[in-house]
Amino acid sequence: MKRAYIIFSIFFFIFFKGISPLEAGNLQHDWVAVPKSEYGTQVWDKLSYERNNDESIRVLSKFIPKTKNDITNDILYTMDINCSEKTFRDVALGKDDFNEFKNPKTNWKDPNGDKLILGVIDQVCNFKS
Repeated sequence: MKRAYIIFSIFFFIFFKGISPLEAGNLQHDWVAVPKSEYGTQVWDKLSYERNNDESIRVLSKFIPKTKNDITNDILYTMDINCSEKTFRDVALGKDDFNEFKNPKTNWKDPNGDKLILGVIDQVCNFKS
């Protein structure tokens, strides 16, 4: 009986501990596309929407280049968005995993007219989770 209780406790802890959307990794995504540009498409994941302690918003995003080859592939981003300033920072990026490479320079950046980044900022800031 004690063994069954231990197994149940472990199961409960693993599956009900409250995994954050960004820790979930390869679980489910709900991609939303922003208007395309001449370079490709940018999508962001509604299920990854998470408010940070500083009130910025963190989401997973993916750039899909118009032309793919050995050099140009999809790029995965973990982005923070500051809605009041309309700025962003790439916290991490990767080719195969969102947090493959942590960005050591996480300064807030202006999108400088980048249509794809502006689209992500606009949609994320207007999204009600």
